[in-house]
Order: sequence, then C-alpha cells, then structure tokens
Amino acid sequence: MQTLIVGYGRMGHEVEGYLKARGHQIVARVDTSGAGDTSEVTSELLRSAEMVIEFSLPEAVLGHARQYAAVGIPVVLGTTGWDAQRTEVQHIVEGYQSTLLWGTNFALGTHLFFALAEKAAALISGLPEYDIMLTEWHHKLKKDSPSGTALTTAERILKVLPRKKEINTGRIDRAIRDEELHVASVRGGTIPGTHSVLLDSAADSLEIRHTARNRSGLALGAVMAAEWLLESGRKGFLSVDDFVKSYFAEALG
Repeated sequence: MQTLIVGYGRMGHEVEGYLKARGHQIVARVDTSGAGDTSEVTSELLRSAEMVIEFSLPEAVLGHARQYAAVGIPVVLGTTGWDAQRTEVQHIVEGYQSTLLWGTNFALGTHLFFALAEKAAALISGLPEYDIMLTEWHHKLKKDSPSGTALTTAERILKVLPRKKEINTGRIDRAIRDEELHVASVRGGTIPGTHSVLLDSAADSLEIRHTARNRSGLALGAVMAAEWLLESGRKGFLSVDDFVKSYFAEALG
C-alpha cells in the first residue's frame, strides 16, 4: 500500500512505524511545521499514492478533504476537533463519490470501551437510582477538550439512555440537571489518554475505564482501517464504526 502520511507529529511517527512493519511503502510525510518531507499536500503527491492517513490539525481538514476527493484517493482521517465542518466534508466526499473514513479513536480497545459503556447505560435506563457521568485525562499538549473519544462515548450514552438529553462539557456552578450528562476534562503531564464512565447510586458505584499506555493502539488501528478500506473497496463518507463492526464480525466468524 503506497501511503501518504499527512501530519508528522507523534501520531504520524507511530503510523509510519506500523506501515513499515506491515510491509507498506511511504510516499511522503507532509507536515506544516517542516518536520516531514514537505509542508504541503499536492496533486502530484496524491497521484503517486494509494491511500492517505492523516493526523493533523482541525483547520486543515476541510481543504485537504477537497483535495483528496478531487483526485479520488481514499483517506483515513484521525484528526479531531473538526466537528463543525463534518456536514460540509460529507457533502464534498459524497459529491465526488470519493472515500473518507474518519474516527475520533481507532484503537480497537477503545471500541470495546464504547460498547461496554453503551451497554451499561442501556442497562440503567430502567434504574433511576443510578446516575452516569464521564471523565477524561490527557497530556498537557493536547489541543482539544473534551477529547473526541469522550464526546463519542457521551453520544453513545445519550443514544440509549432517554433521561439524558444533553452533554455538558463545561464548569458547572449550580446543581446539575437530571437530563445533563457531565463530561469533565483534565489536562496535564504526559498521559496518553484515560477515559472513565462512572455509574453511581446511593448504594454503590461501578466504573468502566479505558487507559491507553501509549499511542500505538491508535496508530495500528488507523493502518488496519486503511488496509480494510483498500481491500473492501468501500466508498463514501464512512466512520471508524464501519471498520470496527466489520473487523469484529470477521473475528467472531
């Protein structure tokens, strides 16, 4: 798989390592800071690649999406913080009948966490004694808050727990309303990422926690998603859930 890496920071380096380990070729590394081979995505680079894997800055997503769609190259997009442009990016991809697979987190362990959190929320839908909340911790260099993974978890909780109707990610200087799901973020140190869903009642508490030891799970998952995208030939505006569902279905036979 001839791959163009867009964003050559910590994640870009991890992706590069897994691409090489799995026998893939790297066309170039693009990074605006000058850390890569070039600072700009060009049509020439895109025409020489079969796949793009991007972990860059949210402000670059829209412009890059237009470039990728125009030449018809599939892309795995792991950048977070571009939610406000999601509908526009989807229209671009679908308008060109191109392929973009996006996700807030590609680590398969994280998707097990999503599934467990969603199931737990569904189980307490008939148990008003239990409240539910979410916390996340990340390193001091992370630029978005809350994390994309935290927001995805919260959205999946709201989907199955009718009494929670909105996500509150801010500071609360009042009693929280019953319909609010609080998502709290902490930044500091070098923590790769820890997410915790707490179910609490007067009688007891239960916690579902995912702790990333490093970024390797994210990078491996992104490379595996790119492999799946080429092998399956899927088109359109896809999410990492499409890949994960297919992967676990095959693993279970």
